[in-house]
Amino acid sequence: MDCYSCGREADPAGLPPRERIAMDEHWRVAHAVRTALPGWLVLMPRRHVLSVAALTDAEAASLGSWQVRLSRALRAVTGCEKTYVAQFAEQAGFEHVHFHVVPRAVGHPEELRGPRVFGLLNAADPVGDRRMDELALEIGALL
Repeated sequence: MDCYSCGREADPAGLPPRERIAMDEHWRVAHAVRTALPGWLVLMPRRHVLSVAALTDAEAASLGSWQVRLSRALRAVTGCEKTYVAQFAEQAGFEHVHFHVVPRAVGHPEELRGPRVFGLLNAADPVGDRRMDELALEIGALL
């Protein structure tokens, strides 16, 4: 399937913990792929949606709650000082609306703050599957 998110939605119960940290009828949370930053989460609608304006009222009603809950869980698990929340959905294969919920630790390098944090995606040395699964289980337990 051309849509990365929808390709995983076909069998969510069969996904590893990093791909199904938490979910409800509208949203699924996964650890970002190919990132060098442990705890970088992605919140995505469970149906195929290409723009925020296309979210249903029910999806929109729970969006803010998910973002806050994920930020709190990241703070508890990673000790981050704050989280960044961003949505672009422009990369080929990743046009499905998704929200990045990114932990920003105390002492995070200045050159990678704000939108520059996206420099940690497509990393040469990404967070490994085992570590992502460990974080997923810790975060999921708080949700």
